[in-house]
Amino acid sequence: MGKPEVLTDLDVASTSTSVMKKLPEVTLAFWIMKIAATTLGETAGDLFAQTMKLGYFLTTIALFLLFVVTLVVQLRSSRYNPFFYWTVILSTSMAGTTMSDFMNRDASAKYLSGGATSLGWGPQGLGIGYPAGAAILISILLVIFLAWKASGMTFQIRDIVTFRGEALFWSAILVSNTLGTSMGDFLSDSSGLGYAGGALLVIGVLAVLVAMMKVSVVPNVLLFWIAFVLTRPLGATAGDFLTKPVAKGGLDLGTAGSSAVLLAVLIGLMAYAHVRERRVPGPRSEEREPVTQRAG
Repeated sequence: MGKPEVLTDLDVASTSTSVMKKLPEVTLAFWIMKIAATTLGETAGDLFAQTMKLGYFLTTIALFLLFVVTLVVQLRSSRYNPFFYWTVILSTSMAGTTMSDFMNRDASAKYLSGGATSLGWGPQGLGIGYPAGAAILISILLVIFLAWKASGMTFQIRDIVTFRGEALFWSAILVSNTLGTSMGDFLSDSSGLGYAGGALLVIGVLAVLVAMMKVSVVPNVLLFWIAFVLTRPLGATAGDFLTKPVAKGGLDLGTAGSSAVLLAVLIGLMAYAHVRERRVPGPRSEEREPVTQRAG
């Protein structure tokens, strides 16, 4: 008789038909919801920090705590739930917006919304600047990916079914959304492209990534993570385009109105995803039994 098999975390991840999935399939609907969530994250983050004058410091603390709460709900869920998953994505986008602003900006008036003379309690920015801030965040993201690689866990979203895998995934999501905000603000504010120009540039790069999916030498997992990071600056520039004054190249729809519309759109998309998910039959108990036996 051969040696008994021991089912490791990596083995569980590779048997996606035998366990309940916790993360969604990557489809066109996934990317539409990602862009909607990240755009809402930009407008909502600015709504709390600037329009409501809570400031970057207090808003960052509050939104990070919100991220922790939503993440705990997601991690405790036994299977993929669109409302849980996309709420965490939204909370990372909102927290990433104010974390990026706090890192990169300072307390000068040029970063205040119209009519504001100051923001809330506490320091209102470290003034690192977009290039240095992006470099720091890229370094942190690389460290997360190196730790992920060293753990032996899969990078394929559909195959992440363990707590450790999800912890690495959500760490990368939070940092990538913060990095994406820095990139989007740089394109909108400092590059000279403006909001529409920055968005068009990101869309062009994303189109190139889609074309590269046909090239077998480039791993699709790598393309996914590059696209995941780049959809955040697309959301950031789109959010700025919706909310900023016409004189600055925006539509001047305001953070409150834009956030309300985007929230309604995202809730509608989550409801649609939830209905579709319920129509897909999950793995039967007898299909999951071999996993228990092999692990024992």
